[in-house]
Amino acid sequence: MSPEFDFLPNLPKSDLDDRTFQDLVNECLLRIPRYCPEWTNYNPSDPGITLIELFAWLADQMLMRFNKVPRRNYVAFLELLGIRLLPPAPAQTDVTFYLSASLPETYVIPAATEVATIRTETEESVIFSTDRPLAIAKPTIRHLLTAETVETVPQVLRDRLTGLWSEGIDEGWEGPELSIFNDEPRANNCFYLVFDTEQPTEGNVIALQVRGEAATSTGINPDIPPRHWEAWNGVVWEPVLLRETDDHTKGFSFSDQTRQGGSPTQGAEVILHLPQYWPVTQFTNYRGRWIRCICTPLKINQPGYSRSPRIVGLNVRSIGGTVSVTQSSAVTNEIVGESNGNPGQTFELLQTPILPRTADEYVLVTPPMGLPQIWQEVSDFSNSGSEDLHYVLDSQTGVIQFGPLVHAPSHLQSQIVQRMRLQGTPLERVEPDALSTDSLATAVAGRQYGAVPPKGATIAMAKYRTGGGLKGNVQRGTIRFLKTAVPYVASLINHVSAYNGADAESLDDAAIRVPRLLRTRNRAVTKEDFETLTLEAGSGAIARVMCLTASRKEDAGIVRLLLVPQVNTEAIELGDGIDPDRLALSPQLNDRVVSFLDERRLLGVQIRCSQPDYVGVSVQTEISLDPEYRNPQAQQEVVNKLQVALYRFLNPLTGGAQGKGWEFGRPLYPSDIVKLLQTVKGVRYLGTVQLFELRLQEEGWVRTLPREPIIDPGPLGLICSWRNSRLRSSHVISVV
Repeated sequence: MSPEFDFLPNLPKSDLDDRTFQDLVNECLLRIPRYCPEWTNYNPSDPGITLIELFAWLADQMLMRFNKVPRRNYVAFLELLGIRLLPPAPAQTDVTFYLSASLPETYVIPAATEVATIRTETEESVIFSTDRPLAIAKPTIRHLLTAETVETVPQVLRDRLTGLWSEGIDEGWEGPELSIFNDEPRANNCFYLVFDTEQPTEGNVIALQVRGEAATSTGINPDIPPRHWEAWNGVVWEPVLLRETDDHTKGFSFSDQTRQGGSPTQGAEVILHLPQYWPVTQFTNYRGRWIRCICTPLKINQPGYSRSPRIVGLNVRSIGGTVSVTQSSAVTNEIVGESNGNPGQTFELLQTPILPRTADEYVLVTPPMGLPQIWQEVSDFSNSGSEDLHYVLDSQTGVIQFGPLVHAPSHLQSQIVQRMRLQGTPLERVEPDALSTDSLATAVAGRQYGAVPPKGATIAMAKYRTGGGLKGNVQRGTIRFLKTAVPYVASLINHVSAYNGADAESLDDAAIRVPRLLRTRNRAVTKEDFETLTLEAGSGAIARVMCLTASRKEDAGIVRLLLVPQVNTEAIELGDGIDPDRLALSPQLNDRVVSFLDERRLLGVQIRCSQPDYVGVSVQTEISLDPEYRNPQAQQEVVNKLQVALYRFLNPLTGGAQGKGWEFGRPLYPSDIVKLLQTVKGVRYLGTVQLFELRLQEEGWVRTLPREPIIDPGPLGLICSWRNSRLRSSHVISVV
């Protein structure tokens, strides 16, 4: 029996045959005297009556199938509407390549360089490819400037190297001592480094060597220096110091060199990861690519600079670079077959699913004794003429189809032939010996949608990419191996987790999506329209969306969308939860949604996408277990189940009462935790439940004890939980 879509509306249906099992039995009994008069015993125990009942049961089952529209027919209706299952979406992230040594010339890592995660006994490696070439150049510092205060657009700058430095010396600068901040440093003092405009240093990882004065005493704590490194990306100042450990100068204190018996004049390096978009910009009279170091306001119990650090030398070199990668593996010049000259022919690619095509991915048709032709992919043949070089490619199955020939009904064919004869129109497509009316009708009444590759032509796919899926949302630090041989690369790593990967759409998902799609009619007008089309724009990369209504007059005409990306939830079952950083809205996903909705919104409407306010929760409680769980191993197993249940419940994707994600704006009460933990087998007694909240502030995530025994994320907030020993965000369950 075909499965049904239980979530579809059950409208009244008229049965094609309404006979029941008993009706069929009675009808057979009435026919016995006519066809078998010698049969007179109709007792239910009679073998003949048993056969009649068996026949009635089989017929009843067939009628039930006959009266229902099976799943196969529903799929056929979707195909008539032109609905296709969405292919998997590829994950994206940034990978940093580190060179084995600094090179004297610009070095380029080509596009489509393949990198991968580690391959284990149970899991295959996940392959990523670089989206563009990565140029690792030799940077040059042009200017060293200082300013009294921080400004988005610097206006008042002091050139500290005028007359001390021959501008453009690649080896750097060495000279008398220079103060980088005021003699008595205060918050927002800063200095700027302006790099040359010629070298393609976008995305490079540079090692800035700084040499300090012989005797340095700045008065700071070297482990928490009050300074911040940034680079101008054309829009905002972007942080470029990835980790505090990358600053080997320890905030220009050179404490490591002094501790090891060395001298600050030997120098130490600061590793900076420059933005992938680092444009040449002119501020005041200085032109180049800009980075700066700011003396930040002091935090609680953080000592500041007692005097300005002084430097006697600067040098810079590139040690690597960062480039965006996509979860994909490229296949080039694949021969898929030879044309037989018939309309509607299909060919199948070897590897599936197929990722969305780029400009260099197309079908190449080479006619016999002719030049190769580039054919264009279309979504359907409705607007294709008989001379248009069009084809359709199913991303799920990898099937390439060329234009079909559609015939008119036979009575219309005869009318067309008669009309053409009366008008004297030449029947060019008719063979000389095909003079019958039927042959003429077949020849002239068909309509060709899209051109047909000539017979004997070679069909090839110039390039296509395969990949995608939730498995591509790998954790940071997992992409470490080169699949393509690249010289001079010593190591590579992804410093951020992959995002936006999504599995292919299932038939059940399509059955839910299609009614919403038909309701919106591909136009964004109502709140529900925006939410539906946003999910479609994400192609599986968006798990949840909420459209906000304008609450103020100044917000009129602005549609605000809160997006929750789709990420891999395997970490929940491992007892780690999902870090909110993995749920951050990426610029690529934001641009994809905005550009998709811009084509479907009303004139004058502006689209603004953002992410919810994530509020972390840490649960602390005590439990007592049943006597049969006194074994330490059994106790630990129960505690692990409780922690996994908490990470699953307190989650934007799998949490909440329905298990479909924590509801927007819903507060968390201790009673919610009590109700959840009591459902786990083995828990006999539950102690006091203490809730701690984690909120993101300027200095990072801060863990606090709320004043009330309730955690309210706010109307635009979502509850989440994850394991992080430094933040103490883990759930603590003690067995008593």
